[in-house]
Amino acid sequence: MKKKLINIAGIELKNPVMVASGTFGYGKEFAEFVDLNKLGAIITKTISLKPKAGNPPPRMCETTAGMLNSIGLQNDGIDQFIDKQLQFLAKLKIPAIVNIAGDTPEEFAELARILSKEKTVKGLELNVSCPNVKKGGMLFGCSESGLEEVVRATKKKSKVPVIVKLSPNVTDIASLALIAEKSGADAISLINTLLGIAVDVRKKEFKLSTKTGGLSGPAIKPVALRMVWQVAKQVKIPVIGIGGITTAEDVLEFLMVGATAVQVGTVNFRNTSATAEIIKDLAQYDLGEYQSILQNS
Repeated sequence: MKKKLINIAGIELKNPVMVASGTFGYGKEFAEFVDLNKLGAIITKTISLKPKAGNPPPRMCETTAGMLNSIGLQNDGIDQFIDKQLQFLAKLKIPAIVNIAGDTPEEFAELARILSKEKTVKGLELNVSCPNVKKGGMLFGCSESGLEEVVRATKKKSKVPVIVKLSPNVTDIASLALIAEKSGADAISLINTLLGIAVDVRKKEFKLSTKTGGLSGPAIKPVALRMVWQVAKQVKIPVIGIGGITTAEDVLEFLMVGATAVQVGTVNFRNTSATAEIIKDLAQYDLGEYQSILQNS
């Protein structure tokens, strides 16, 4: 019997396992370790209109049960992405979703306009954890008005589904998810990284050049599960769970609290075959038995 496909706002996945932006490059970097066509989907590293050099090193460090990063959205810009990366993604038999970031709502909208013309691009994921330069640097995802503005602007120009990736560094993530939904978001993904600091007692200095960075990995899974549960109870659009997933059982936990699919991230740095192993192990379960069974709890 043919397996039922998972549907995220019209994007069909053969299984619920996607890869998180920034942890899997553009896909080709992992091609020798994973059969990419067995993934649910690939979400590319963040793309901006213009090239970004990112933050100075050191910009990554290990922490207890996780890692801190402050890459600074380093990328070659939209033109280089289209010229050098899309050709590879077009050969794959799975959906390619592009994570995008801008300094203004207009930049998000322009990226959506350009990428919507590319047949290979099946969806966009908005990185709203970046500063709105028009509002004094407030992160789009931490401001109700900023979030609404960027989602509406992107939706006007996008011809493909728009997924909004929410930051956990807020007081009420469920309220912001509702704003994203009302502004036109087709799906919600969460959580992005938690803000943290690491220090070196021998050198007596911060471990990252930017002092603060984004915490990811198993350490954040309980927070991610709680936030996915809260958001899935409030919105009617699909929710994609992210945060500390390293095993098939972790995937089931996110499905139980309301996620339709998941993204696997930090574990890819430690185990390049992690996604393949998780997908293989998931095959022994009837995923329908786990879907949202704790939503009414």
